[in-house]
Amino acid sequence: MIETSDHQLLLTNARLVLPEQVIASGTILVQQGRIASVSRDRPAETRETRGVAAIDLAGLTLFPGFIDTHIHGAVGVDTMAATAEDLNRVSKFLATRGVTGWLPTFVPAPAGDYSRAINAINEATHSTGGARILGVHYEGPFVNSAQCGALHSEFFRSFSGAADLDDLPQLDDERAKHLITLAPEIPGGVELVEELTRRGWIVSLGHTRADFGVLDKALAAGASHMTHFMNAMPPLHHRAPGPIGWGLARDEVTCDFIADGVHLDRQMLRLLLKLKSSDRLSLISDAVAAAGMGDGEFEIWGETITVKDGRTGNLRGAIAGSVITMLEAAQLMLSLGASEVEVAKMAATNPARLLGISQDCGAIEEGKRADLVALDAEGKVFLTLVSGAIVFDAIS
Repeated sequence: MIETSDHQLLLTNARLVLPEQVIASGTILVQQGRIASVSRDRPAETRETRGVAAIDLAGLTLFPGFIDTHIHGAVGVDTMAATAEDLNRVSKFLATRGVTGWLPTFVPAPAGDYSRAINAINEATHSTGGARILGVHYEGPFVNSAQCGALHSEFFRSFSGAADLDDLPQLDDERAKHLITLAPEIPGGVELVEELTRRGWIVSLGHTRADFGVLDKALAAGASHMTHFMNAMPPLHHRAPGPIGWGLARDEVTCDFIADGVHLDRQMLRLLLKLKSSDRLSLISDAVAAAGMGDGEFEIWGETITVKDGRTGNLRGAIAGSVITMLEAAQLMLSLGASEVEVAKMAATNPARLLGISQDCGAIEEGKRADLVALDAEGKVFLTLVSGAIVFDAIS
Protein backbone atom coordinates (compact mmCIF):
# COMPACT_ATOMS: atom_id res chain seq x y z
CA MET A 1 0.00 0.00 0.00
CA ILE A 2 1.29 3.45 -0.90
CA GLU A 3 1.84 5.45 2.28
CA THR A 4 0.40 8.98 2.31
CA SER A 5 -0.60 11.69 4.72
CA ASP A 6 -4.19 11.56 5.90
CA HIS A 7 -4.56 15.24 5.09
CA GLN A 8 -2.44 16.14 2.04
CA LEU A 9 -1.33 14.44 -1.14
CA LEU A 10 0.15 15.44 -4.51
CA LEU A 11 -0.81 13.45 -7.59
CA THR A 12 1.68 14.36 -10.30
CA ASN A 13 2.30 13.77 -14.03
CA ALA A 14 -1.11 12.23 -14.73
CA ARG A 15 -3.31 12.76 -17.74
CA LEU A 16 -6.33 14.52 -16.23
CA VAL A 17 -9.85 14.03 -17.54
CA LEU A 18 -11.49 17.34 -16.69
CA PRO A 19 -15.11 18.28 -17.39
CA GLU A 20 -14.41 19.76 -20.84
CA GLN A 21 -10.90 18.63 -21.77
CA VAL A 22 -8.03 16.23 -21.14
CA ILE A 23 -4.77 17.66 -19.85
CA ALA A 24 -1.77 15.68 -21.07
CA SER A 25 0.16 16.11 -17.82
CA GLY A 26 -1.10 17.72 -14.67
CA THR A 27 -0.98 17.76 -10.89
CA ILE A 28 -3.72 17.60 -8.28
CA LEU A 29 -3.20 18.77 -4.72
CA VAL A 30 -5.48 17.00 -2.25
CA GLN A 31 -6.10 18.57 1.14
CA GLN A 32 -8.52 17.41 3.82
CA GLY A 33 -10.11 14.96 1.40
CA ARG A 34 -10.83 17.53 -1.31
CA ILE A 35 -9.22 18.78 -4.48
CA ALA A 36 -7.37 21.93 -3.43
CA SER A 37 -5.88 22.72 -6.83
CA VAL A 38 -5.57 21.41 -10.39
CA SER A 39 -2.58 22.54 -12.46
CA ARG A 40 -1.05 21.63 -15.79
CA ASP A 41 2.39 20.96 -14.34
CA ARG A 42 3.75 20.25 -10.92
CA PRO A 43 3.56 23.58 -9.09
CA ALA A 44 6.62 25.16 -7.54
CA GLU A 45 7.07 24.14 -3.95
CA THR A 46 5.18 26.38 -1.55
CA ARG A 47 4.52 26.36 2.14
CA GLU A 48 1.33 24.39 1.37
CA THR A 49 3.11 21.67 -0.61
CA ARG A 50 6.44 21.43 1.21
CA GLY A 51 6.84 17.93 2.63
CA VAL A 52 3.58 16.68 1.13
CA ALA A 53 3.60 13.05 0.00
CA ALA A 54 3.60 12.78 -3.79
CA ILE A 55 2.58 9.96 -6.12
CA ASP A 56 3.95 9.98 -9.66
CA LEU A 57 1.15 8.90 -12.02
CA ALA A 58 3.14 9.18 -15.24
CA GLY A 59 1.54 7.00 -17.92
CA LEU A 60 -1.79 6.92 -16.08
CA THR A 61 -5.08 8.70 -16.72
CA LEU A 62 -6.99 10.17 -13.79
CA PHE A 63 -10.79 10.10 -13.98
CA PRO A 64 -13.36 11.23 -11.43
CA GLY A 65 -14.38 8.20 -9.37
CA PHE A 66 -17.20 6.18 -10.88
CA ILE A 67 -20.67 6.28 -9.28
CA ASP A 68 -22.97 3.28 -9.72
CA THR A 69 -26.61 4.13 -9.01
CA HIS A 70 -27.93 0.64 -9.84
CA ILE A 71 -26.17 -2.41 -8.43
CA HIS A 72 -27.74 -5.42 -6.71
CA GLY A 73 -24.51 -6.93 -5.45
CA ALA A 74 -21.14 -8.47 -6.30
CA VAL A 75 -18.55 -11.00 -5.05
CA GLY A 76 -21.29 -13.34 -3.87
CA VAL A 77 -23.18 -10.67 -1.90
CA ASP A 78 -26.82 -9.82 -2.63
CA THR A 79 -27.86 -6.43 -1.25
CA MET A 80 -31.25 -7.81 -0.20
CA ALA A 81 -29.66 -10.46 2.03
CA ALA A 82 -26.42 -8.71 3.00
CA THR A 83 -25.05 -7.92 6.42
CA ALA A 84 -23.12 -4.73 7.03
CA GLU A 85 -19.92 -6.75 6.76
CA ASP A 86 -21.09 -8.13 3.39
CA LEU A 87 -21.80 -4.63 2.11
CA ASN A 88 -18.36 -3.47 3.20
CA ARG A 89 -16.89 -6.34 1.21
CA VAL A 90 -18.76 -5.11 -1.88
CA SER A 91 -17.53 -1.56 -1.23
CA LYS A 92 -13.93 -2.75 -1.11
CA PHE A 93 -14.37 -4.81 -4.28
CA LEU A 94 -15.93 -1.88 -6.12
CA ALA A 95 -12.99 0.31 -5.16
CA THR A 96 -10.72 -2.11 -7.03
CA ARG A 97 -12.83 -1.34 -10.11
CA GLY A 98 -12.69 2.44 -9.79
CA VAL A 99 -16.09 2.88 -8.14
CA THR A 100 -16.09 5.48 -5.36
CA GLY A 101 -19.83 5.70 -4.67
CA TRP A 102 -22.79 3.34 -5.06
CA LEU A 103 -26.44 2.74 -4.27
CA PRO A 104 -27.31 -0.76 -3.02
CA THR A 105 -30.31 -1.65 -5.13
CA PHE A 106 -33.36 -3.66 -4.04
CA VAL A 107 -35.78 -5.79 -6.04
CA PRO A 108 -39.48 -6.15 -5.17
CA ALA A 109 -39.71 -8.20 -1.99
CA PRO A 110 -41.72 -8.61 1.24
CA ALA A 111 -41.65 -5.60 3.55
CA GLY A 112 -39.58 -7.46 6.14
CA ASP A 113 -36.80 -7.99 3.63
CA TYR A 114 -36.65 -4.26 2.95
CA SER A 115 -36.38 -3.43 6.65
CA ARG A 116 -33.60 -5.94 7.23
CA ALA A 117 -31.64 -4.67 4.22
CA ILE A 118 -32.04 -1.02 5.25
CA ASN A 119 -30.75 -1.83 8.75
CA ALA A 120 -27.64 -3.41 7.23
CA ILE A 121 -27.01 -0.35 5.04
CA ASN A 122 -27.46 1.96 8.02
CA GLU A 123 -24.72 0.06 9.80
CA ALA A 124 -22.43 -0.19 6.76
CA THR A 125 -22.51 3.54 6.00
CA HIS A 126 -20.39 4.17 9.08
CA SER A 127 -17.51 2.10 7.69
CA THR A 128 -14.57 3.24 5.57
CA GLY A 129 -12.05 1.58 3.30
CA GLY A 130 -14.00 1.28 0.07
CA ALA A 131 -16.58 2.93 -2.15
CA ARG A 132 -19.02 5.13 -0.25
CA ILE A 133 -22.64 4.02 0.11
CA LEU A 134 -24.55 7.10 -1.03
CA GLY A 135 -28.09 5.90 -0.43
CA VAL A 136 -30.44 3.22 -1.68
CA HIS A 137 -32.27 2.41 -4.90
CA TYR A 138 -35.64 0.65 -4.86
CA GLU A 139 -36.17 -1.00 -8.24
CA GLY A 140 -39.91 -1.42 -7.86
CA PRO A 141 -42.20 -2.56 -6.36
CA PHE A 142 -44.47 -0.11 -8.25
CA VAL A 143 -43.75 -1.46 -11.73
CA ASN A 144 -45.62 -3.08 -14.63
CA SER A 145 -45.97 -6.87 -14.50
CA ALA A 146 -45.98 -6.92 -18.32
CA GLN A 147 -42.37 -5.67 -18.20
CA CYS A 148 -41.13 -7.57 -15.18
CA GLY A 149 -37.82 -8.70 -16.67
CA ALA A 150 -36.08 -10.73 -13.96
CA LEU A 151 -38.13 -9.16 -11.13
CA HIS A 152 -40.66 -11.27 -9.24
CA SER A 153 -44.11 -9.93 -10.13
CA GLU A 154 -45.82 -11.44 -7.07
CA PHE A 155 -44.35 -8.54 -5.07
CA PHE A 156 -45.46 -5.77 -7.44
CA ARG A 157 -47.89 -3.15 -6.12
CA SER A 158 -50.22 -0.35 -7.14
CA PHE A 159 -50.57 2.97 -5.31
CA SER A 160 -53.67 4.25 -3.55
CA GLY A 161 -52.25 6.71 -1.04
CA ALA A 162 -49.31 7.78 1.11
CA ALA A 163 -49.79 4.85 3.49
CA ASP A 164 -48.64 2.52 0.70
CA LEU A 165 -45.11 3.89 1.22
CA ASP A 166 -44.97 3.16 4.94
CA ASP A 167 -43.17 -0.16 4.48
CA LEU A 168 -40.52 1.27 2.15
CA PRO A 169 -38.09 2.32 4.91
CA GLN A 170 -35.59 5.11 4.45
CA LEU A 171 -32.02 5.33 5.63
CA ASP A 172 -31.23 7.12 8.89
CA ASP A 173 -28.66 9.52 7.44
CA GLU A 174 -30.45 12.64 6.27
CA ARG A 175 -27.80 13.03 3.55
CA ALA A 176 -28.60 9.61 2.06
CA LYS A 177 -30.21 9.57 -1.37
CA HIS A 178 -33.37 7.61 -2.09
CA LEU A 179 -33.90 6.62 -5.70
CA ILE A 180 -36.87 4.59 -6.90
CA THR A 181 -37.74 3.04 -10.27
CA LEU A 182 -41.46 2.88 -11.04
CA ALA A 183 -43.93 2.56 -13.90
CA PRO A 184 -46.25 5.59 -14.05
CA GLU A 185 -49.06 3.69 -15.78
CA ILE A 186 -49.85 1.49 -12.76
CA PRO A 187 -52.97 2.50 -10.81
CA GLY A 188 -52.10 5.71 -8.99
CA GLY A 189 -48.73 5.94 -10.72
CA VAL A 190 -48.65 9.66 -11.48
CA GLU A 191 -49.90 10.47 -7.98
CA LEU A 192 -47.10 8.22 -6.68
CA VAL A 193 -44.54 10.30 -8.56
CA GLU A 194 -45.98 13.46 -7.03
CA GLU A 195 -45.88 12.04 -3.49
CA LEU A 196 -42.35 10.68 -3.76
CA THR A 197 -41.09 13.93 -5.28
CA ARG A 198 -42.71 15.83 -2.43
CA ARG A 199 -40.81 13.62 0.01
CA GLY A 200 -37.49 14.32 -1.71
CA TRP A 201 -37.08 10.97 -3.47
CA ILE A 202 -35.50 10.77 -6.92
CA VAL A 203 -37.99 9.12 -9.28
CA SER A 204 -36.87 7.16 -12.32
CA LEU A 205 -39.16 5.55 -14.89
CA GLY A 206 -38.61 1.92 -15.78
CA HIS A 207 -40.18 -1.53 -16.19
CA THR A 208 -42.88 0.39 -18.02
CA ARG A 209 -45.16 0.30 -21.06
CA ALA A 210 -46.52 3.82 -20.60
CA ASP A 211 -47.46 5.94 -23.59
CA PHE A 212 -46.42 9.53 -24.28
CA GLY A 213 -49.41 11.03 -22.46
CA VAL A 214 -48.77 9.20 -19.18
CA LEU A 215 -45.02 9.73 -19.41
CA ASP A 216 -45.51 13.46 -19.94
CA LYS A 217 -47.70 13.59 -16.83
CA ALA A 218 -45.02 11.75 -14.87
CA LEU A 219 -42.41 14.21 -16.11
CA ALA A 220 -44.55 17.14 -15.01
CA ALA A 221 -44.93 15.44 -11.61
CA GLY A 222 -41.17 15.22 -11.13
CA ALA A 223 -39.83 12.12 -12.91
CA SER A 224 -37.17 13.12 -15.46
CA HIS A 225 -34.94 10.03 -15.56
CA MET A 226 -35.26 6.53 -17.01
CA THR A 227 -33.85 3.25 -15.68
CA HIS A 228 -31.76 0.85 -17.82
CA PHE A 229 -33.04 2.57 -20.92
CA MET A 230 -34.43 0.27 -23.65
CA ASN A 231 -34.44 -2.74 -21.29
CA ALA A 232 -37.71 -3.80 -19.60
CA MET A 233 -39.58 -1.60 -22.09
CA PRO A 234 -41.46 -2.56 -25.27
CA PRO A 235 -39.34 -2.26 -28.43
CA LEU A 236 -39.47 0.98 -30.40
CA HIS A 237 -42.21 0.72 -33.04
CA HIS A 238 -43.07 3.24 -35.74
CA ARG A 239 -46.76 3.25 -34.76
CA ALA A 240 -46.19 2.85 -31.02
CA PRO A 241 -43.05 4.75 -29.98
CA GLY A 242 -43.67 4.04 -26.29
CA PRO A 243 -41.10 4.73 -23.54
CA ILE A 244 -38.09 4.41 -25.83
CA GLY A 245 -39.43 6.92 -28.33
CA TRP A 246 -40.39 9.23 -25.48
CA GLY A 247 -36.97 9.03 -23.84
CA LEU A 248 -35.25 9.86 -27.12
CA ALA A 249 -37.64 12.70 -27.93
CA ARG A 250 -37.54 14.55 -24.60
CA ASP A 251 -34.29 16.49 -24.18
CA GLU A 252 -35.09 17.23 -20.54
CA VAL A 253 -35.13 13.50 -19.77
CA THR A 254 -31.93 11.68 -18.79
CA CYS A 255 -31.37 7.95 -19.08
CA ASP A 256 -29.07 5.32 -17.63
CA PHE A 257 -28.08 2.20 -19.52
CA ILE A 258 -26.17 -1.07 -19.18
CA ALA A 259 -23.08 -1.11 -21.40
CA ASP A 260 -22.16 -4.79 -21.22
CA GLY A 261 -22.73 -5.75 -24.85
CA VAL A 262 -25.49 -8.11 -23.70
CA HIS A 263 -28.38 -5.90 -22.61
CA LEU A 264 -27.80 -3.61 -25.59
CA ASP A 265 -26.03 -4.42 -28.84
CA ARG A 266 -22.82 -2.48 -29.40
CA GLN A 267 -24.28 -0.69 -32.40
CA MET A 268 -27.26 0.33 -30.28
CA LEU A 269 -24.86 1.75 -27.71
CA ARG A 270 -23.26 3.87 -30.43
CA LEU A 271 -26.67 5.00 -31.64
CA LEU A 272 -27.83 5.87 -28.14
CA LEU A 273 -24.75 7.99 -27.54
CA LYS A 274 -25.30 9.76 -30.86
CA LEU A 275 -28.99 10.44 -30.30
CA LYS A 276 -29.02 11.26 -26.58
CA SER A 277 -25.45 12.56 -26.10
CA SER A 278 -23.17 12.03 -23.13
CA ASP A 279 -24.76 15.03 -21.39
CA ARG A 280 -27.97 13.05 -20.81
CA LEU A 281 -26.69 9.52 -20.25
CA SER A 282 -25.40 7.66 -17.21
CA LEU A 283 -23.70 4.28 -17.06
CA ILE A 284 -24.90 1.69 -14.56
CA SER A 285 -23.80 -1.87 -13.94
CA ASP A 286 -27.09 -3.48 -12.82
CA ALA A 287 -24.72 -6.09 -11.42
CA VAL A 288 -25.98 -9.00 -9.35
CA ALA A 289 -24.22 -11.01 -6.64
CA ALA A 290 -22.45 -13.13 -9.26
CA ALA A 291 -20.35 -10.17 -10.46
CA GLY A 292 -16.69 -10.86 -9.88
CA MET A 293 -17.32 -14.60 -9.43
CA GLY A 294 -16.84 -15.94 -12.97
CA ASP A 295 -19.13 -18.38 -14.75
CA GLY A 296 -21.34 -20.78 -12.82
CA GLU A 297 -24.72 -21.19 -11.13
CA PHE A 298 -25.78 -18.90 -8.30
CA GLU A 299 -28.80 -18.74 -5.99
CA ILE A 300 -30.07 -15.17 -6.23
CA TRP A 301 -33.52 -13.79 -5.42
CA GLY A 302 -34.79 -17.27 -4.59
CA GLU A 303 -33.90 -18.81 -7.94
CA THR A 304 -30.96 -20.21 -9.86
CA ILE A 305 -29.19 -17.71 -12.09
CA THR A 306 -26.63 -19.04 -14.54
CA VAL A 307 -23.66 -17.04 -15.74
CA LYS A 308 -21.96 -18.14 -18.94
CA ASP A 309 -19.49 -16.06 -20.93
CA GLY A 310 -20.51 -12.94 -19.03
CA ARG A 311 -24.25 -13.34 -19.67
CA THR A 312 -26.79 -13.99 -16.93
CA GLY A 313 -30.00 -15.95 -17.34
CA ASN A 314 -32.75 -17.34 -15.12
CA LEU A 315 -34.95 -20.40 -15.64
CA ARG A 316 -37.55 -18.25 -17.44
CA GLY A 317 -34.95 -17.33 -20.04
CA ALA A 318 -34.72 -13.69 -18.99
CA ILE A 319 -31.47 -11.78 -18.58
CA ALA A 320 -31.08 -11.41 -14.81
CA GLY A 321 -28.89 -8.37 -14.37
CA SER A 322 -25.25 -8.16 -15.37
CA VAL A 323 -21.89 -9.27 -14.03
CA ILE A 324 -19.94 -6.17 -15.02
CA THR A 325 -18.80 -3.20 -12.98
CA MET A 326 -18.70 0.44 -13.98
CA LEU A 327 -15.11 -0.15 -15.08
CA GLU A 328 -16.13 -2.63 -17.77
CA ALA A 329 -18.93 -0.32 -18.87
CA ALA A 330 -16.48 2.57 -19.21
CA GLN A 331 -13.98 0.39 -21.06
CA LEU A 332 -16.64 -0.75 -23.54
CA MET A 333 -17.81 2.79 -24.27
CA LEU A 334 -14.22 3.91 -24.83
CA SER A 335 -13.72 1.00 -27.24
CA LEU A 336 -16.81 2.12 -29.16
CA GLY A 337 -15.39 5.58 -29.74
CA ALA A 338 -16.69 7.60 -26.79
CA SER A 339 -14.13 10.14 -25.64
CA GLU A 340 -12.63 10.10 -22.16
CA VAL A 341 -14.51 13.32 -21.36
CA GLU A 342 -17.77 11.70 -22.45
CA VAL A 343 -17.09 8.59 -20.37
CA ALA A 344 -16.26 10.70 -17.30
CA LYS A 345 -19.62 12.44 -17.70
CA MET A 346 -21.53 9.17 -18.04
CA ALA A 347 -19.70 7.31 -15.27
CA ALA A 348 -19.33 10.07 -12.69
CA THR A 349 -20.64 13.57 -13.44
CA ASN A 350 -24.14 12.65 -14.58
CA PRO A 351 -24.78 10.08 -11.82
CA ALA A 352 -23.70 12.72 -9.30
CA ARG A 353 -26.08 15.23 -10.89
CA LEU A 354 -28.94 12.72 -10.79
CA LEU A 355 -28.36 12.22 -7.08
CA GLY A 356 -28.11 15.93 -6.41
CA ILE A 357 -24.51 15.74 -5.19
CA SER A 358 -22.69 17.27 -8.17
CA GLN A 359 -21.53 20.20 -6.04
CA ASP A 360 -19.66 17.69 -3.87
CA CYS A 361 -18.26 15.12 -6.30
CA GLY A 362 -18.44 13.66 -9.81
CA ALA A 363 -15.75 15.72 -11.55
CA ILE A 364 -12.11 16.76 -11.18
CA GLU A 365 -12.61 20.32 -10.05
CA GLU A 366 -11.22 22.42 -7.22
CA GLY A 367 -13.27 22.18 -4.05
CA LYS A 368 -14.84 18.84 -4.87
CA ARG A 369 -14.29 15.64 -2.97
CA ALA A 370 -11.12 13.82 -4.05
CA ASP A 371 -12.93 10.72 -5.34
CA LEU A 372 -10.55 9.66 -8.11
CA VAL A 373 -9.46 6.65 -10.15
CA ALA A 374 -6.23 6.27 -12.11
CA LEU A 375 -6.34 3.91 -15.10
CA ASP A 376 -3.35 2.52 -16.95
CA ALA A 377 -2.97 2.38 -20.74
CA GLU A 378 -4.96 -0.88 -20.82
CA GLY A 379 -7.84 0.62 -18.87
CA LYS A 380 -7.05 -1.24 -15.65
CA VAL A 381 -7.31 0.41 -12.24
CA PHE A 382 -3.98 1.42 -10.71
CA LEU A 383 -5.21 3.64 -7.88
CA THR A 384 -8.54 4.59 -6.30
CA LEU A 385 -9.06 7.43 -3.83
CA VAL A 386 -12.20 8.08 -1.81
CA SER A 387 -12.32 11.45 -0.07
CA GLY A 388 -8.57 11.71 -0.61
CA ALA A 389 -7.79 8.39 1.07
CA ILE A 390 -6.25 5.58 -0.95
CA VAL A 391 -8.64 2.64 -0.82
CA PHE A 392 -6.97 0.59 -3.56
CA ASP A 393 -3.63 0.54 -5.30
CA ALA A 394 -2.33 -2.05 -7.71
CA ILE A 395 1.08 -2.20 -6.01
CA SER A 396 -0.28 -3.93 -2.90
